[in-house]
Amino acid sequence: MLNALAAALLIASQSSLPVVTVNAPHAAMHLWVSRSERQHELGLMERTHLDPTQGMIFVFRGNGERYFWMKDTLMPLDMVFIERSGLVRAVFSRVPVLPPGIADSAIPLVHARAQYVVELGAGEALRLGIVAGETLAIPPLPK
Repeated sequence: MLNALAAALLIASQSSLPVVTVNAPHAAMHLWVSRSERQHELGLMERTHLDPTQGMIFVFRGNGERYFWMKDTLMPLDMVFIERSGLVRAVFSRVPVLPPGIADSAIPLVHARAQYVVELGAGEALRLGIVAGETLAIPPLPK
């Protein structure tokens, strides 16, 4: 866990990422674009709140098996794994927060084949109508 100043700086850096709008069946999502390895590592760490339809899209180079965990994440999330074609391969709902100080080796992983992974607040994927087998149109993503 970070101290309060470091956490505030991290959240500010997350919020400065470019934003893309992706249409889900029931509403548009507004997603910060995470492209670099460092941005992927930090993800939504230290956040305690996301507005509805707000989240982050992690962009990878092509389809592949992607593994995600909840290290230093302070709020439960939904994780949506999406292939290059826009096909939703898997949705992990309400992935729980882990106790502070848990060893990396004890942190459970969720994974599926994807080029993109979207993280949303817990329960948002269902509310937005995002389910495995759905196709989402991923627009050109800013660099």
